[in-house]
Amino acid sequence: MSSWLIVTSGGLAAQGPPAAPRVSRLAILQAEDRRAPTPRDLAVIRAGLHGGDDQTTRIAVRALGRLERPSLIADITAALRHPLPEVRTEAANAIGQAAQGWRLDKPPAAATVEAAVAPLVARLKVDSEPDVRATICETLGRLPYVTVAQAEAAERTLVAAGAKADTVTDRLGVAKGLEAFVRVQRKLHPPADETIAMLKQLAIPTSSDAAAGARIRRLALEALITAAAVDAPVVRAAAHDPDGEVRRIAMRAAAPTATTTVSADEAHEVLAAGTADDSPGVRVEALRVLRLRNDPAACSSALAAVVDKDLQVALVALDQLAPCGDSTEAVSALEHAVLDLPHSGAPRAWHRAAHALVALASASAAPAAATLPQFTGARIWQMRLYAARAAAQLGNRALLETLARDEDDNVAEAAVEALQKLAGHDADAIYTAELARSGNQILRAAALALVDSPHPDAAVPALKTTLQRLVKEGRDNSHDARDAIGRALTSLGASAGAAVAAKIENDLNADDLRHFASPRARVSIRDLGAFELALFTAQAPATVLRFARLARAGYYNGLTFHRVVPNFVIQGGSPGASEYVGDASFMRDEVGTWPHVRGAVGISTRGHDTGDAQIFVDLVDNPRLDHVYTVFGQVLNGIDIVDQILEGDVIERIEIVP
Repeated sequence: MSSWLIVTSGGLAAQGPPAAPRVSRLAILQAEDRRAPTPRDLAVIRAGLHGGDDQTTRIAVRALGRLERPSLIADITAALRHPLPEVRTEAANAIGQAAQGWRLDKPPAAATVEAAVAPLVARLKVDSEPDVRATICETLGRLPYVTVAQAEAAERTLVAAGAKADTVTDRLGVAKGLEAFVRVQRKLHPPADETIAMLKQLAIPTSSDAAAGARIRRLALEALITAAAVDAPVVRAAAHDPDGEVRRIAMRAAAPTATTTVSADEAHEVLAAGTADDSPGVRVEALRVLRLRNDPAACSSALAAVVDKDLQVALVALDQLAPCGDSTEAVSALEHAVLDLPHSGAPRAWHRAAHALVALASASAAPAAATLPQFTGARIWQMRLYAARAAAQLGNRALLETLARDEDDNVAEAAVEALQKLAGHDADAIYTAELARSGNQILRAAALALVDSPHPDAAVPALKTTLQRLVKEGRDNSHDARDAIGRALTSLGASAGAAVAAKIENDLNADDLRHFASPRARVSIRDLGAFELALFTAQAPATVLRFARLARAGYYNGLTFHRVVPNFVIQGGSPGASEYVGDASFMRDEVGTWPHVRGAVGISTRGHDTGDAQIFVDLVDNPRLDHVYTVFGQVLNGIDIVDQILEGDVIERIEIVP
């Protein structure tokens, strides 16, 4: 019988207690996906801890952690002694995930946290597997400590582990732990001098691990930036690192918020070199930080980069020219880019002119205003969206009122948000009229604009009618719009009614899990090419199955990557080209041990368990997303295609290869 099918056994042994019930992996996954709301579901998961099958035990341990109930840490702790290293690794991570429940509830008692820390520290001292020790270090770094003494003890443990770390895996675990510790605990307990010294040591490449230790150096630099503890030797070493990602972070390390000891001249030297780096990501970051520092070369460097061979760098350079109105060369370059419209009707040719328009609106109002009509009447809605942004910069209320009635909900949203800031409640009639539209994004913007409206007689009936419509439609992902409407109604003294519970689908089944045991996905981008993903069914089964079913049904075909943030992520798969419009029903988070490294593929959410099938790809390592957003795949090949994706690029199709 398949291991995915429910199997039970019981009865009495000849001379002993009753045998433990056995449950299938599928039953555990289904209980986890329901978030184990009943004692029976919880019993199913707990039974998996003792079923005798190592993989079933591992799945059960992971499930207990994902429930994010600190009361289950005691159940998970026993698995730290399991003979299989993979199960011990899973247990160490699950303790950290279960502890996140304390953040959602009242702070725990100090003794309660100690009960989670003690077995981890004890296991760290005796475990022979680097992977297990590394995961324990990461978990110790991200636990929600409540006293300074607890944080100091964890910090000392991590520094001691770093001092005797003799493998790349151990050093990586210490780096992950310290990065998380500094980021999570900095308000409770700023890092000690010994911690800063350890991070500086980890940030410098050695001849033995220049390649293998690149991620260690990235994490150490991230932690030093968070702690504002970067010094000149660290910046100089990172700026010449053989790893392009380390050099990119080195540009951020030269920002004024990252250091108090790097002089303006030293930072300028590093950043000036960064603008000529071979890596586009380094050039992007150098341009941004030059602007942050108000470096005298910020405008000239951006001006030179407007013609960069990498379009993403050129677009960032155009954005950075917005404060350069005193430079006739900068204004002239923006005007030239804005007027370069002969081919902007093509799907991949509008970006340069649109970015230049918004920058020009800040740099020089008159030429920007003269060019606006060419954008407000454009066939491509993104050009009209950028026109709304430029109109906001120019304070052009009349144009914003026109764009608020645009046929595209994203254009209308941008116009309404700008009107709210510019005209306030003088434009309430427009906000009220927008409530008749269908897009969650514009409904949310309109409702928020009506908070505290002095015209409740008009606003309240429209808000209630829209709320009733959304409730009747029953789409989970309208919750942001519904919440905004509820806030507006409450501010006007009207009742919003009872909250609507999400109806998360639970359709895991044995056949699909077998079929998609080790799948890949091929994502084809119109006029660009394709990239291929490995999908992690073992780590995120519910997510992979939803993604695969939607892809096979053609759901993603013709949708776009609507969000492109250089040196962060690209995001797409929304029928409304907006973060507020996705698949109707929510999906559960399935956060695990796979990190948000460059090329990792995750599910976008707007809160716990609110994924709606929109996907994102990490363009760089994003450790602050670890254990928060589900990773369900990794780019296998075609990362160069991912790097070239522009805002509005169309997903031609997604093919699933079992």
